[in-house]
Amino acid sequence: MSDDTSSDSPGDVVEDGGTPEDRTRTLDETLARIERNQRIRRFALGVGLVVLGGITAAGLIFIGFNLADLTRTFPGFLESLLDFMPPDFVDFTTYTSENDIRGPQAVYESLIRPGTLVESLAEQDGLVGLSVITIAIGFCGTVLGFPLALTFGVLGSERVVPFPFNFIFRGTMSTIRAIPALVWVLIYIPLAGLGPVGALLAVATDTVGNLGRLFTDELEEIDDGPIEAIGSTGASDSQRVAFGMLSQVFTSFIAWTLYIFEINVRVAVSLGVVGAGGIGMYIQQRFFGFLEFGKGMAAIIMVIAIVLSVEMISSRLRARLRPSEHESKSFLDALGELSDSDKWLGSRSKE
Repeated sequence: MSDDTSSDSPGDVVEDGGTPEDRTRTLDETLARIERNQRIRRFALGVGLVVLGGITAAGLIFIGFNLADLTRTFPGFLESLLDFMPPDFVDFTTYTSENDIRGPQAVYESLIRPGTLVESLAEQDGLVGLSVITIAIGFCGTVLGFPLALTFGVLGSERVVPFPFNFIFRGTMSTIRAIPALVWVLIYIPLAGLGPVGALLAVATDTVGNLGRLFTDELEEIDDGPIEAIGSTGASDSQRVAFGMLSQVFTSFIAWTLYIFEINVRVAVSLGVVGAGGIGMYIQQRFFGFLEFGKGMAAIIMVIAIVLSVEMISSRLRARLRPSEHESKSFLDALGELSDSDKWLGSRSKE
């Protein structure tokens, strides 16, 4: 019997449907196409950078930016920074102000006498009391703005309200975002005056636009499966929204709300600079009124402490909301771990 097997010659067709020459040719064409696409991308990137640089240069010229002038005035700027040192915490609490205790010593004397801190909070006086007012404006403004932000955010989603009717709510949120909080506080002057209440209303209004838009965008990214599953049971539209949509984004909504709270505390400081109360107003008075730069620097240090504290607490709360943090844990176990300092500081290694 003759042997039916034979060796492959260079011109024979191989299993993938082409000769070695065909494969080599295909590979060369692929490499050439990749290199051509890379050249096009590099060229487009270069053109984009040139255009961006040109627009930036035109903008700097339009607003009158002059590097030579800044270089000439920079030594004077450095000298002016010396006026801020040392920070004067004489107004840290009512106690330190009445007893003329200055510098970091004022902070120490207040901390070893907790009653002085409580007194400042009760009288809403001193850096401590003004800082709490600022935090209260940011917190309460976030809480008051949340219900409308949730309502507008849900109704602004095309999954809930069909286009173009959903644009009524999207447009409202866009209009609110187009007006800065600094302008909102001026709009509310006839209603609440220029003070903490007006700042509170401005922050709440700003929250509706910013937080509501984040809610809408989050709802656009959810899966359709749970919604269809809820709908197949004969659920009403409100039940589909509550159990099919909001259940998917509950954790994200809380995380976004905490993030907006961080921003609102910063906004509250800015509103104080224009006279709306809080520690920002103290800074404005010391810098532009009494020219007490040491006291102003102490207030700036307090602002940094406020912002960092709020951001740390908010970031840890958001971390605790991640699903991996609560896998195989009961609700009571999760609450119990809130007292675990290692988990809050992120110093415990994962098992």
